[in-house]
Amino acid sequence: MPHPVCDRMLTWPVTYCVMTTPRDLLAQAKAAISEVDPEEAQRRTGVAVFLDVREPDEFEQGAIPDAVHLPRGNLEFGVEGRIPDKHVPVVVYCAGGTRSAFAAKTLVELGYTDVVSMTGGFNRWKDEGRPWSSPRTLTADQRNRYQRHLLLPEVGDGGQQKLLDSRVLLLGAGGLGSPAGLYLAAAGVGTIGIIDMDVVDESNLQRQILHNMDRVGERKVDSAKKTLTALNPDVAVETFDVRLGADNVLDVFDGYDLIVDGTDNFPTRYLVNDASLLKRTPVVHGSIFRFEGQVTVFDPYNGPCYRCLIPEPPPAELAPSCAEAGVLGVLPGIVGSIQAIEAIKMLLGLGDPLVGRLLAYDALEETFRTFKVRRDPACPACGEHAGEIVIAEYDELCMPHAR
Repeated sequence: MPHPVCDRMLTWPVTYCVMTTPRDLLAQAKAAISEVDPEEAQRRTGVAVFLDVREPDEFEQGAIPDAVHLPRGNLEFGVEGRIPDKHVPVVVYCAGGTRSAFAAKTLVELGYTDVVSMTGGFNRWKDEGRPWSSPRTLTADQRNRYQRHLLLPEVGDGGQQKLLDSRVLLLGAGGLGSPAGLYLAAAGVGTIGIIDMDVVDESNLQRQILHNMDRVGERKVDSAKKTLTALNPDVAVETFDVRLGADNVLDVFDGYDLIVDGTDNFPTRYLVNDASLLKRTPVVHGSIFRFEGQVTVFDPYNGPCYRCLIPEPPPAELAPSCAEAGVLGVLPGIVGSIQAIEAIKMLLGLGDPLVGRLLAYDALEETFRTFKVRRDPACPACGEHAGEIVIAEYDELCMPHAR
């Protein structure tokens, strides 16, 4: 039985304290708020935000569809992140109507202007045969693994479940694919595809941190799968030990929500661009060279494409690869990590992704610069009068000219 609260001290004719009981506190809360019954609450479906303030174990047993779940004990610290608009109608409910009354009073004190508490709570709603469902929830192990994500209002349970449902394809298990893959797996991206037809070589280990000495000579996709599944058993890794070409690019891309491009040659980048436009699949593009790196996001028809940025490939002699010019080993770790951040932002709809912007990083100066990139109305791939996109090989366009 909760102890009454000493509300105030009176001193005449003798000193004594006036006690406020839990029943008094509830009455005070209800006097300060508005209440509606389940029938009226249901009329507000589709207009109001339903806020469930029960504990997680109660919520897992059933809830009003699309309700925002935030336990009463976390309300003051979390509600502004979950319901940022303080003028949106809010229907608060708990199991029986008591906790929701206190929660509604708290919301009013926080500045929410249209808040009601549902009398009888979820128990009465369910008993009257109104719609409810058993919400999908994270397991105890997942809640522990992703707890730092769950503390972020911008991610929370819903965002983490969305990541677990997401499918991301890595083009390459090399310098950029390594850090991007590791952080996407750690973040809980549920399915990660990897395409790479190479084998692990000792020269890779200076920067390709998915691999190690014990795996020299292994297929890169197999080595990458071992590392990612060991890091996070929630992640399913799909491997493609083939060359990405015009004959398979559309099939490989099929079913993925997003592409992380870690390729290092112009023919493949043009091929990827054209396939992404046909599939309308966003591409997080990264490139590295010596001490410099670049990252941008190509979101088909919502921003520029790769051909808007580089309409024609430069001669091969003017675009040496990292194998020819070298690269500082830690540089791809920085660029690949930024690619992972941009991928997560795109998957969750967070922040301002690098759509229409090119982020350039110089490791020697330790500087970041951002350049605006606009769609080209005359772009042969995504412009207003662009013709039909034909998937083709571009190797001949990028070969050195004979002398």
